[in-house]
Formats: sequence, structure tokens, C-alpha cells
Amino acid sequence: MRGNRPAPRRTEVEPAEIKSLLADTFILEKDARGEAVFRLAGTRLCATFGKELKGLSFASLWAGRDQTVVGKLARSVFDMKSVVVLAFDGKNKAGDKASFELLLLPLEGGMESPRAMGSLLACEKPFWLGAEALVDCEVTSLRLIDADREPVLLKNRPAVEVPPLVPERRSITDSLIEPGQGRRFRHLVVFDGGRNV
Repeated sequence: MRGNRPAPRRTEVEPAEIKSLLADTFILEKDARGEAVFRLAGTRLCATFGKELKGLSFASLWAGRDQTVVGKLARSVFDMKSVVVLAFDGKNKAGDKASFELLLLPLEGGMESPRAMGSLLACEKPFWLGAEALVDCEVTSLRLIDADREPVLLKNRPAVEVPPLVPERRSITDSLIEPGQGRRFRHLVVFDGGRNV
């Protein structure tokens, strides 16, 4: 989608194409102070934190010492068009913990309106998630990806054999039919026999 550019434009991202992800998706913009704030946030994301996130500082969702790190990561997405993958643990008031992974991607908005698009997903789905808000989030790992450099590194990796995405021409039902036992009729298998069999 981005081609040879550092990032795709917001207008090139069609919400209908990612409709199954919209509840977990958000868009950040840089405010007048240079801080990342939520422009849009999906419904499941707002339920996870127990509040409307629009206009809220992105870094404010994390514990004190992590706020600085998360703020710098968001600025690197805006300024250097980096990709960020962030893992964190979130706790509710009762101290129950859940692990999450967050992906932050740059969007081209020009110098006056830099933006980023992100998605947040729970690694597991505890029963309380969405009913009880996260009150404390702590970063467990992060990865900053330079989109221009990564493809070069991937070319130097050895090839890994993967199974084909398209099944062989012979279908599963064909392999169940023994020769002389049945025949295919459209999507059905007709076995020889009758009422007396």
C-alpha cells in the first residue's frame, strides 16, 4: 500500500476492508504540544480502558516510567515513519492481569498533520476484559521496525518451507473414495448400493 513512500495516506486506508478489526483499531494524531493523542478509537478499545479515548494522550495509558518510552515511540512513528510493536500487561482494579500486543503504523498526513494507525489485541481473553477497565499498563517488550531496512534483512534469511495455501487438485472427499466404490456428482459423492445394502 505504501509503495516506495515512507507511509500510506490516511485516505488510502479503506475502513470497509478492515471492518472486522475496527473495534480494536485507533488513529493517533500529533497535537500542538507534539504529543500523540487519540483521534479515533474503536469500541472494544474504549471498553478495555473503560472510557472514551478520543482526545486523550496516548502515553497516559501507561504507568509513569513507561509514559516517556511510549511517548518517544509514538514520536518515532510520526517523525521517522517507523513501525512499533509493543507488548504490555494491563491490570484492572482487582489486580487481575491480561497481556496485550499493540501495533502502531505510520500514516502520511503531511508535516502539519502527522498521524498513525494502530491496533491493540489481547493475547488471551479473560472473562473480565471489557467489563472491568484497565487501570495500570506496563510495557513488557517493544520492537521498533524500520520499514525500509527490514526487507533487506529478510532477503538475507534462508528460505523456510511452508505448506501450500491452495490444496492439491484432489479434494479430501476424493481421497476418501476408494476406486470402484463411488463417483462424484457435482459436490456430492454417490456410493453404489441401494435399499438392500
